[in-house]
Amino acid sequence: MNYPEFLKQTEDFVFVENKPEKADVIFVPGNGYPQMAENAALLYKEGYAPYILPSGRYSITLGKFAGVQSKKEVYDGIYETEWEFLKTVLMKNQVPKSAILEEDQATFTYENAIFSRQVTDLHKIQVKKALLCCKTYHARRSLMYYQLLYPEAEILVCPSCPDGITRENWRETEEGVEAVTGEMQRIIKQFCLMLGDKGTTKR
Repeated sequence: MNYPEFLKQTEDFVFVENKPEKADVIFVPGNGYPQMAENAALLYKEGYAPYILPSGRYSITLGKFAGVQSKKEVYDGIYETEWEFLKTVLMKNQVPKSAILEEDQATFTYENAIFSRQVTDLHKIQVKKALLCCKTYHARRSLMYYQLLYPEAEILVCPSCPDGITRENWRETEEGVEAVTGEMQRIIKQFCLMLGDKGTTKR
């Protein structure tokens, strides 16, 4: 395999994207960017799903919510958790509170999936198909976790690009290369840990 082919296969693996279809729920893993929740709000208003489930307390590495990372002039409140921030984004984009489910304990992506499963089970929502609104280069890792927790469901990735790193340009900057290769490293490292937990964290 030559180097250009390796890069092409890497981006095909990392940058997952699907066309949205009618679903049972829209997942939004925790983060400090509003774009993913804005995308989820748009999908909701277009009738793709009756519920949106944002998930997240804060980053386990920081031990607190890192703050709003984009559009601070629009979302200028004080937020204790990622879920609280994402809920605000959704409601400012005309999603009714009744359509927003709550998960405010997760501190990393795998927990987003684990605790989201607990929430949908609690509300007796049978998830046969779901939309996953995440960052472009987080798509594969997010999909990996949510698919593990929802093995019976079809999960379609509807990503957003809040920081300018895309499938088309990631090779052009040091930031882009570090972001994508960093994702590959995390996927490989966490895959074994994830398999070890598979029997105990499904629900």
